[in-house]
Amino acid sequence: MTTESRNSLDPVLVGLVSGRLASILDEQQTALIHTAFSPVVRESYDLACAVFDSGGQMIGQSSGGTPGHINAMATGMEHIVAAYDQDALVDGDVLITNDPWMTAGQINDITVATPVFRQGRLVAWFASCCHSPDIGGRILSAEASEVFEEGLRIPIMKFREAGQENSILAEIIRANVRTPEATIGDIYAQVSSNLVGARSLLNLMDETNLDSIDEVAGDIMERSEAALRKRIAQLEDGTYTAQVDCDGFREESLTLKVSVTVQGDELQVDYGGSSDQSKYGINVVLNYTRAYTSFAIKAALAPEVPHNAGSFRPVNTTAPEGSVLNCLEPAPVASRHLVGHFLPSLLFDALRPAVQTGLPAYSADALWMTVWRGLDASNGLEKSHEFTLTTFGAGGSGGRPGKDGLTTTGFPTGVRAAPTEVIESLSPLVQLERQLITDSGGAGEYRGGLGQRIRVVRRHDQPWSVNANVDRLRAGAPGANGGSDGRAGRLALKGEGRQIEPKSLCRLQPDDEVILEFPGGGGLGHPFDRDADRVLDDVVQGYVTREAAEQVYGVCVTSASAEAASGPVGGSRMEIDWDKTTKLRAQR
Repeated sequence: MTTESRNSLDPVLVGLVSGRLASILDEQQTALIHTAFSPVVRESYDLACAVFDSGGQMIGQSSGGTPGHINAMATGMEHIVAAYDQDALVDGDVLITNDPWMTAGQINDITVATPVFRQGRLVAWFASCCHSPDIGGRILSAEASEVFEEGLRIPIMKFREAGQENSILAEIIRANVRTPEATIGDIYAQVSSNLVGARSLLNLMDETNLDSIDEVAGDIMERSEAALRKRIAQLEDGTYTAQVDCDGFREESLTLKVSVTVQGDELQVDYGGSSDQSKYGINVVLNYTRAYTSFAIKAALAPEVPHNAGSFRPVNTTAPEGSVLNCLEPAPVASRHLVGHFLPSLLFDALRPAVQTGLPAYSADALWMTVWRGLDASNGLEKSHEFTLTTFGAGGSGGRPGKDGLTTTGFPTGVRAAPTEVIESLSPLVQLERQLITDSGGAGEYRGGLGQRIRVVRRHDQPWSVNANVDRLRAGAPGANGGSDGRAGRLALKGEGRQIEPKSLCRLQPDDEVILEFPGGGGLGHPFDRDADRVLDDVVQGYVTREAAEQVYGVCVTSASAEAASGPVGGSRMEIDWDKTTKLRAQR
């Protein structure tokens, strides 16, 4: 269809369909969450839902979910659509894959795609991508040397054909994972939620007398593309660069480099100069690199623009083949998020000189994922069983223009941490402590978000293990524009002697206590520019110590006199010594 013919579409109809699709996608996501078996999906929302036109171009996404799934699935749908001729698909077919190079970059992420038929004609696709609670092989870590060690790899194939389940594939999946009920149950939830979306879309098409949604979809995409191009065109042409180091694995650290070239209304993002492909499972496929690149560009320039295939078009992303951001088969990729999650902060740093409204400082970035395993003897040894539980947690995000960074919030992933009560009801794990770490956020005019400390033990006298897939242990998140770095993370066992090797399997004794201290976000702007009353409030809230307030922020906080006890924070017995504060800040 030409642009001229699209211009003849009723804009009211386009707006109506766009709004209804957003509601339908949220309905799809709600159905997925409410029918999922694992806490990974049900509690942490490590998922994505989307609708596509008949050719596999993404029209829209649900309001929740993680960019690494949704954007990777958006570009990966071209592989899924190409795998079968439309003549080979019928109503009731459901396709499935977890091939890392086709979709979301690790075999734990399973994509389920359902073609939607109306009067015998394929009119759309609904799809979802979810992190499986287990996929066999090694428990998720960076220890593998090839992708073949990391678990069961499913090529693009039919999970259902004309409504009939591929029972052989289902049995193969069950036989190869540690959590057969939860893994296959989540796949069923994906299948069901796609059908929920398809049913509502067909109702919408009936109501609006649409035989196809491709024309309206094309208009929706073009509007997003035009809006993003307009924003890019406002930037000054030129090339902007940045680099950052991450922990890597064992003795091998990594460097990520980017150059962003602005030319007219287009961006060229190139990761040349980044570290070579690793021999460990921290490699990123190009699909995942593109996913977090497109997310970062839209977040930095046009967050209000609806996200669809049109918003990908003005941005061209490249990385050298064989680099850590464009690894080649059969590279291990299980912990790819520990590198891929650094890309948005890296791009913000590169674009900082070009975006006059400002951009956030570096965040803790990499989501901390821990996989716990052991014997659950809650009902007695005669009824004991093995448990495998994946949990998530986040450090602080970077200080933002006009706002502090978010505390213990997963950026850029958006994945949530499961409540302590859920973790303790599903496993013998006990969280002895879960609290914010004072002074962990980087100091600045806008402070970085705080990290958190979690201490974990287990019930019952049985051995257990943890795979702690974490990063930013060697160095904290860098500050920006004069802000200080956030505090680095820490991973340890209580007491002296044994240590926990990050991104590896650690076998634990029954009485071990695991300590996870999540990193803080970087500060934005010089700490002396922070409003003194806000520093006082930070001290009262326990976010900043009095020592840091004086030494880093130049604000002297003292015990208040009785008549001033109410202070700026009701009930606090602290106040600012303005004379000393003025002298301290004059020394800048």
